[in-house]
Amino acid sequence: MKEEHKIKLQQVLPAEIEKRSFEIISKELSGVQLDVLQEPVIKRVIHTTADFDYVENLCFSEGAVEKFHRAISGGACIVTDTQMAKSGINKKELAKYGGEVYCFMSDEDVAEIAKKNQSTRAVASMDKAAALDKKLIFAIGNAPTALVRLYELMQDGILCPEGIIGVPVGFVNVVEAKELILQTSVPYIVAKGRKGGSNVAAAICNAFLYQLRDSRE
Repeated sequence: MKEEHKIKLQQVLPAEIEKRSFEIISKELSGVQLDVLQEPVIKRVIHTTADFDYVENLCFSEGAVEKFHRAISGGACIVTDTQMAKSGINKKELAKYGGEVYCFMSDEDVAEIAKKNQSTRAVASMDKAAALDKKLIFAIGNAPTALVRLYELMQDGILCPEGIIGVPVGFVNVVEAKELILQTSVPYIVAKGRKGGSNVAAAICNAFLYQLRDSRE
């Protein structure tokens, strides 16, 4: 007969799970020197993904975290390329500064424009976002075509975003699209390579929001 092995589970209250998780992450990163402002962002991404590769993969432009903080504090809105990322961002915290979260991917007009122009919905949704008369942060976790379109809009002088979180996941044009953003002067956080995702985009946004919240307390 097959011998049964007892699995011992830790009894942890829901409120303690995140705290314990960050303690484990900090312990595993002991000895790793991280920028004091970048550290909470990196750790929240690791908490979301359980992937320590993000210590090396996340690339920050100079002063990126401070610039994202200023943008959010100044009422910037966040545009995402998935409903999943939108749902994951703490909209209550963002609203304290007058910001909102937008995702136009499911809009009928976006679908119609994409069909007419034979483009992706991600491209059409970036065009729609560019027409907003608001300070904008873009959090892209799924569609590399969204990053390419943002690059084109910036090159054409149509768009000047407050910052770009470029973390689409995948295999086709993902690395190349991220490299375009790395060439810009806009504040950015980019996950180099193939890794990323909507959950990563939301985690980075929340890291900013929680840093700002903690600085108020």
